[in-house]
Amino acid sequence: MMTLVALAITVAAGASAATTLGVGGLMLDFWWELALLVVIMLLGHWLEMRALGQASGALDALAELLPDSAERVGPDGAVAPVPLAALAVGDVVLVRSGARVPADGTVTEGAAEVDESTVTGESRPVPRGTGDRVVAGTIATDSALRVRVSAVGEDTALAGIRRLVADAQASRSRAQALADRAAALLFWFALGSGALTFAVWTALGDVGSAVERTVTVLVIACPHALGLAIPLVIALSTSMSARAGILVTDRLALERMRSVDAVLFDKTGTLTRGEPAVVAVTPAPGVERDELLALAAAAESDSEHPLARAVVAAASDVPPARDFRSLTGRGVRAVVDGREVAVGGPALLRELGLDPLDAAFPAGATVLHVVRDGAVVGAIALADAVRPESRAAVDGLHAAGVRVVLLVLLTGDARDVAEAVGAEVGVDEVVAEVLPADKDAAVTRLQERGLRVAMVGDGVNDAPALARADVGIAIGAGTDVARRSAGVVLASDDPRTVLAVRRLSAAGYRKMVQNLVWATGYNVLSVPLAAGVLAGVGFVLPPAAAAVAMSLSTVVVALNAQLLRRVDLRTLPPQSMVGS
Repeated sequence: MMTLVALAITVAAGASAATTLGVGGLMLDFWWELALLVVIMLLGHWLEMRALGQASGALDALAELLPDSAERVGPDGAVAPVPLAALAVGDVVLVRSGARVPADGTVTEGAAEVDESTVTGESRPVPRGTGDRVVAGTIATDSALRVRVSAVGEDTALAGIRRLVADAQASRSRAQALADRAAALLFWFALGSGALTFAVWTALGDVGSAVERTVTVLVIACPHALGLAIPLVIALSTSMSARAGILVTDRLALERMRSVDAVLFDKTGTLTRGEPAVVAVTPAPGVERDELLALAAAAESDSEHPLARAVVAAASDVPPARDFRSLTGRGVRAVVDGREVAVGGPALLRELGLDPLDAAFPAGATVLHVVRDGAVVGAIALADAVRPESRAAVDGLHAAGVRVVLLVLLTGDARDVAEAVGAEVGVDEVVAEVLPADKDAAVTRLQERGLRVAMVGDGVNDAPALARADVGIAIGAGTDVARRSAGVVLASDDPRTVLAVRRLSAAGYRKMVQNLVWATGYNVLSVPLAAGVLAGVGFVLPPAAAAVAMSLSTVVVALNAQLLRRVDLRTLPPQSMVGS
């Protein structure tokens, strides 16, 4: 690009200098035109750099998320401000209400609603309490926390996100390679056109017009617009996605997402929460639902078992209990309000000689029976709860034009569990009873059917399948940005974000094509005009006008790329996705 500009300015300056000095008998005083040409060139370059700078501002914004200092809690409990560089793994820091978390860590004391939008893109604060992980740059909105530091500096999730954004913005895409080849061809096209223009006008006996037309051709053919067409779209889409919690590690994966035929979800942790939750409460006659939950929660309150925690979380009231005992392989027993309460599965009922409650429970659910003073008072069913957003994600993909047979649920669970979850969220096909090591084979089988597959997973055992798929998407990985097997990493655990990735892919590709068509078409049409093909009818394009036209073409490309900001990457209801 700059070679053509340098040639144009050199030729114009040389001819003007020769005229001023009376050398060679030239009468080509281009000084004013040359000054205007340089000014317009610099203006166009400034506009280009400003647009790229705005698009790359995501990195600066991420760097500004960290506070300047942290409040470290000493061994004696005293709090002292220290620079971030002084923090070390194992330190305890105080995060006051409204303050940013200075480093990744685990909450050791306190509970607060934490704004994690800087990492996940979700605007709604999430509750964080003792034992929960928090990420550098997030904000404790309503209360103070004490956090034990687990990562500092370049090891934090925020630093990892910055690296991913920088790598993605610097990465090349197929469209960029095409633009580079087009720019190279355009250079030789412009150079050849300039030489031919000079030869033709010289042969016509008009050396002055030959020089002027040659300068005009070199100026107007400068491929500024073509060079800006793709990098600006890449920079914009990457910064937009980072703000929405979509981290692009492979530009080609993002480009391929627009043409994906099948989206393959791993069940646990993606369409479901990956942890047990109460899905049904069936009290015996004469027992209230809340009473049953309270009894079970009281008996389970001292247990660390995941099922026990789920029962306690579901109860609105947990009365005190004493004499807690864990019955290995059977359940738990405790005294609640002076009465003996036991909670457990079939083994507990067999031991007590009791019959299970005669009721229907969800397929694949774990059923715990509650026994009070030797009588069954009810049962509680627990299962891996389906995320409320999963149905919207499935419906949104259907509404976006994904064929019905192409949305597949992949699970390593029993078939009845898989089919129950699949029916609940509305998937088109269920691949059940698949071992973790065979997940990539399931992707391969879909690809052998001629489908372009996006794999969505969250576990370490998903890595082979993520790498095998045409597009690998790691979900809920905002604090684990090292998942390089995925081309796209979603900081949020909301499966609807997959729709945002698809929309961004389609919108970005559309802008790239539009810019390439404009930039190439502009040059194909403008070079003959600059060469003077219409001089016979009185139309001659001066060099300054060529500089204006060249700069305007750059502005058009930049403005068109900026329209990409109008793409909404929020997780929206499926009806909002129709027609996108």
